[in-house]
Amino acid sequence: QVQLVESGGGLVQPGGSLRLSCAASGITFGYYHMNWYRQAPGKQRDLVAQISKTSGYTNYAASVKGRFTISRDNAKSTVYLQMNNLKPEDTAVYYCNAVHYLSNSAIWGQGTQVTVSS
Repeated sequence: QVQLVESGGGLVQPGGSLRLSCAASGITFGYYHMNWYRQAPGKQRDLVAQISKTSGYTNYAASVKGRFTISRDNAKSTVYLQMNNLKPEDTAVYYCNAVHYLSNSAIWGQGTQVTVSS
């Protein structure tokens, strides 16, 4: 069964940190570029961070650059998003997304809620 399962979300105070994980199953993980998106209530889903299939390329939204770090462990079929110095505007549902490097077929996770509030 092909699926992406996110974990690690929760409630954190401003300035705090969280690490999100996304575990993949049913796919050859090393063939997929991985992305994190987020969607706040009433807003569109936005790209937060990207990592290529071999970790040779990463990219970040301007709003999170310097605070978030994306990484992956192909042996564990898992991608991570380390989020530091969190701000209330980072509050959103965070989604993991996998894109096949040849076909561009995409898979989505179910999302994990991140709430930054005092």
